[in-house]
Amino acid sequence: MRESLVRKSDVSRSTPIIAVTEASLTETLAGLGESAAAWCEANDFTGKASTFQLVPGLKEEGAAVLFGVEDTGLPHPFALGGLAKGLPAGDYHLADGFPDPEQAALGFALSAYKFERYLSPAGKTRRLAVGGDVDLDRIGIVLDGVQLARDLINTPANDMGPEELASEIEELFSANGGSGRIIVGDDLLTENFPMVHAVGRASARAPRLADFTWGAEDAPKITLVGKGVIFDTGGLNLKPGSSMSLMKKDMGGAANVLGLASMIMKAKLPVRLRVIVPCVENAVSGNAFRPGDILQSRKGLSVEIGNTDAEGRLVLGDALALADEENPELLIDMATLTGAARVALGPDLPPFYTKDEELADDISVMAEASTDPLWRLPLWQPYMKYLDSKIADINHINTTGAGFAGSITAALFLSKFVENTDSWVHFDIYGWTPAEKPGKPSGGEAQGIRCLFDLVSERFSTTQ
Repeated sequence: MRESLVRKSDVSRSTPIIAVTEASLTETLAGLGESAAAWCEANDFTGKASTFQLVPGLKEEGAAVLFGVEDTGLPHPFALGGLAKGLPAGDYHLADGFPDPEQAALGFALSAYKFERYLSPAGKTRRLAVGGDVDLDRIGIVLDGVQLARDLINTPANDMGPEELASEIEELFSANGGSGRIIVGDDLLTENFPMVHAVGRASARAPRLADFTWGAEDAPKITLVGKGVIFDTGGLNLKPGSSMSLMKKDMGGAANVLGLASMIMKAKLPVRLRVIVPCVENAVSGNAFRPGDILQSRKGLSVEIGNTDAEGRLVLGDALALADEENPELLIDMATLTGAARVALGPDLPPFYTKDEELADDISVMAEASTDPLWRLPLWQPYMKYLDSKIADINHINTTGAGFAGSITAALFLSKFVENTDSWVHFDIYGWTPAEKPGKPSGGEAQGIRCLFDLVSERFSTTQ
């Protein structure tokens, strides 16, 4: 991805992109010549922020792209992404007026993404040349991780079943020198993953749990857990069609975890990385788990099922219990878990939950710096009463709180499976961009992982 979008090359062979403001446009055009000024006037280009104008080569002047910015800089760090699909195919480079060329280049490349698995091969594309002061290797690592997450989410469930998702994990780790195992079907019961098995057993495609590691055994342990529900019908609490149409993205937590894992491994960060992903399909058949069932869990807690459409927290419960047994230095889980999170914060601002105040502060700072928005919500203990059950240790959904605090109670449920690990953080992501934005094409989306890559890099890159 990096070579096709952002690369280092001879800028004399590419078209310059020049940042202008409404106030500076006249001066810039004076340097480009009278014909450039006449061209902009004919096309009503005023330098307004986020607009652009391609000025063709006229007489002695070469072609140029004028891009409108605010007086204080780009209107959005990724605003340059608007050029990634708006310009003619060809080679371009950043010229004057860009205070942070690395962020601008990243925004360009993130916006240029296109899911092409089922499309005819594309022709020429738009490429951005960057200078020597831009860390192209790090941009490439980030882009590869983001593209992996987006591609996995965008792939429909007929081609991305439990087996295929587990195979993607195995291939990623194998390519980077890692190893692990995949537990399949009834072996999940033998190895004490009863909730993973219960959620996935109704599908014709057997459930499985992927558990892979990478890095030196004596390095700080970082464990990533991702929800890998490749498609969610809702189970016996069947979703209506309008709510089922995007359920190929219900493995978005797993996809994002793999994108982050890719970044960590390709950057060769000095950590012991572990990735645990339950890979299941929540389907309907005669052996599907039912509302009112009592499931046993790896943790030893009995769980009353309030609604089979809240299956993600069940498979995560067993996976988190496994991760917690090792007591890693940092435990991260990501899941497309609740619609309540979207009601509270919308599709672009995922909430996160943690009891670790230092970790929460670091995530908030990194999220803003990386233009990867996240917002902390509380693990509000008084709401734990909403999960009370009269016949089991816990109910897995809020049955007594009139439907309130759905994302919080889901996080509280997960917290029951993490008792040994001090630094645990849960992300309730959407994994999808409904309408195109700077740096975010519509479709499957990587959320939080650029922030988390920066966090892990800063915390552990100097660890011996």
